[in-house]
Amino acid sequence: MVQLHVKRGDESQFLFNTTVDVQIETLTQQICEIYNARLKVDRICSEIPELADHGISLPPNMQGLTDDQIVELKLKDEWEERCIPSGGAEFKKDEIGRRNGHAPNEKMKDVLRRTMEEAKALISKKQLQANVCVTMEMVKEALDQLRGAVMIVYPMGLPPHDPIRMEIENQEDLTGTQASLQVITNEEAQLWWASKELHRGKKLQDYIGKNEKTKIIVKIQKRGQGAPAREPVVSEDEQKQMMLHYYKRQEELKKLEEADDDTHLQSEWSDRQALKRQFQGLTNIKWGPR
Repeated sequence: MVQLHVKRGDESQFLFNTTVDVQIETLTQQICEIYNARLKVDRICSEIPELADHGISLPPNMQGLTDDQIVELKLKDEWEERCIPSGGAEFKKDEIGRRNGHAPNEKMKDVLRRTMEEAKALISKKQLQANVCVTMEMVKEALDQLRGAVMIVYPMGLPPHDPIRMEIENQEDLTGTQASLQVITNEEAQLWWASKELHRGKKLQDYIGKNEKTKIIVKIQKRGQGAPAREPVVSEDEQKQMMLHYYKRQEELKKLEEADDDTHLQSEWSDRQALKRQFQGLTNIKWGPR
């Protein structure tokens, strides 16, 4: 199997196994699907703590309003009575006004948080350090875990405007958000290797040869952004080791310079001719008028 180290820019994403015979079209679609699904898991996990602490999301027309403004405008959250967490709710006001403040109890909070950590671990970049290749099945498992935890805590489901439900049902609207800049659709996705674009219509072996025991770094990016930056000659770890070596060498040279002090040559005990002058009676001779 060929192992791909997938990056976006200089940031590592995940490892992926494939074969040299794979079509670039298929490979691009597979990597793009995993890349975007991992982003979805991250987005859901970023909302889970808010759901655990402050309950379901308020309707869009009520978000950001004060209690007085809600009363004055005669607005009402119709989903508040339908979406009650298992075991009852504990009120904790959301200071930014996005959620209704009716949070799950501690037991249900623990279910959400524990599941979130398990889901994040499945798609974590630490998998790359452990040399574990990520598959679409692993990402789907993470999404299923999150979906299951939400159903346990909210058996009646979340309101349709809640960002977690919208993500789970693929109804999210990322327009104008920072998250939208990270997503890469299959149509605009490009793969690059060694400053070469992997063109659709060809096979991977057209670029790297037929050796299945190959590991390469592949970069994914949007079409039209040009060639990504080349990989550095030495890795970050290698650079740190080199800097450490040079620092130690510099310290050793400093110590050698200090040990190379020749002022002792002016001392009497270091004079090679002292014994000879003593026998000749030439010691303690002073020049000058008496």
